[in-house]
Amino acid sequence: MKKATIWFLTIIMALTFSGLLYIQIMYMKNMIRMRDDQFEEGVRRSLYSVSTALEQDETRHFLEEDALAIERSVYSQIDKNNHNANGIGSLNYSFTTPDGLEANLTIQGDLNSLPKLKGNIPSDRFRSMQETIRGQYLYQRGLLNEVIFNILSQSSNRPIKERADSAVVDGYLKTAFENNGLNLPFEYALVNRGGGIVYRSSGYDAANISANSSFVQVLFPNDPASRSNLIKVYFPTKKDYIMSSIKFMIPSFIFTFILLIVFLYTIILAFRQKRLTEMKNDFINNMTHEFKTPISSISLAAQMLNDDSVRKSPTMMQHIATVINDETKRLRFQVEKVLQMSMFDRQKATLRLQDVDANTAIANIVSTFKLKVERYGGQIVSDLEAADSTVEVDEMHFTNVIFNLLDNAVKYRKEDVPLLLKVSTQNVSGDRLEIRISDNGIGLKKEDQKKIFEKFYRVSTGNRHDVKGFGLGLAYVNKMIKELKGDIRVESEFGTGTTFIIILPLTKN
Repeated sequence: MKKATIWFLTIIMALTFSGLLYIQIMYMKNMIRMRDDQFEEGVRRSLYSVSTALEQDETRHFLEEDALAIERSVYSQIDKNNHNANGIGSLNYSFTTPDGLEANLTIQGDLNSLPKLKGNIPSDRFRSMQETIRGQYLYQRGLLNEVIFNILSQSSNRPIKERADSAVVDGYLKTAFENNGLNLPFEYALVNRGGGIVYRSSGYDAANISANSSFVQVLFPNDPASRSNLIKVYFPTKKDYIMSSIKFMIPSFIFTFILLIVFLYTIILAFRQKRLTEMKNDFINNMTHEFKTPISSISLAAQMLNDDSVRKSPTMMQHIATVINDETKRLRFQVEKVLQMSMFDRQKATLRLQDVDANTAIANIVSTFKLKVERYGGQIVSDLEAADSTVEVDEMHFTNVIFNLLDNAVKYRKEDVPLLLKVSTQNVSGDRLEIRISDNGIGLKKEDQKKIFEKFYRVSTGNRHDVKGFGLGLAYVNKMIKELKGDIRVESEFGTGTTFIIILPLTKN
């Protein structure tokens, strides 16, 4: 698959996931807002009904008091003027006509026979009685208006605890909230105009009240502003109540994020696989080129051996033997590189561990590598100061690790500066051995230092084409050091040089 196709699919899927997440988030926000609006409307409707119920209770209180006072006054007047043991007495009526005339009407006789008087009353007197009753009605209506006026003007003088009893308010609140479907805990307090709390519920805490969970309702709105009182209600679990309405969206988000993670992982694998494929193709091309040169040299040497004149010349025979030997070593080295590559496909390398004196092994390697360094006009210096240098390693792989690092230093040397290689050992804290291999070569850039231990990665050398390789050397070194339970890192400055630092555990006696 082409890289452009992968990017196209990535963009399409990214836009699709973005749109899907946006729709889900907007739907969730709308659900929360609608649920919150419904909740606020239900609370305000409940508080208004509580306020109305308290006003009705107060009106009923005043009406009952006035009715009781009137009833007592009437019975007192009747008992005083109208009753005797035989039921003989008189009824006195005082009334005011609509024209403002005041009159008194007295009826004497047996009060038990008053219903029978109607038939004996002349029509003019009957009409006069009707007018009297009508005037009495108007008078009573005036009294009712006066009672209402007293309710409006004098009710605020009563203590608020009598007008809105805490037990009554608590019952009204519970009933109102249940009627509006708000079955969740609440706390409330009755507050006066100055902000002082008249009384409150047991769990009411003003410090924990948030603006979006608190609701306020004015009690007795017709009271003067100086005597106004408020009831404050808040719901500690309002957020949970609102969020419970969108719980069904949680699985949808989870599945969407799982799909997004799987998609991103698939894209990363696709790019990584494509990169590995490109690197393997480069590896095959480089390997083919690296094999062609020694094979051609050996083939040419074999053809020269068929010439009788060459066989008769000892000098020429020695030269041909040297060429064949060198090119054979070169072929063997390339084969080892291929074997190193195959080792990366195995989960665990097969190692033959044994106790090795690192100082002795490194001294032998330096001695062997000295000729190659001097061939390029350089020198190699060793400083093996470690007092305890016994490590448990696979000697062959340990030797290959050191050779790879030294060989890299030769490959990436500066052309105009004599090569200088330094190899040192020392003991560090924690019973460990530190091995340092330093050079004065071209160095590494910061971005290269993070990738040099990756398989198939090769540092760009600009216009230089004499540096051959497959990008496996340092990856092999890193893998072997990890297998030996050690650690490796690089310190480098571009244009100055590079130092590889290997840390290995010492063998415990």
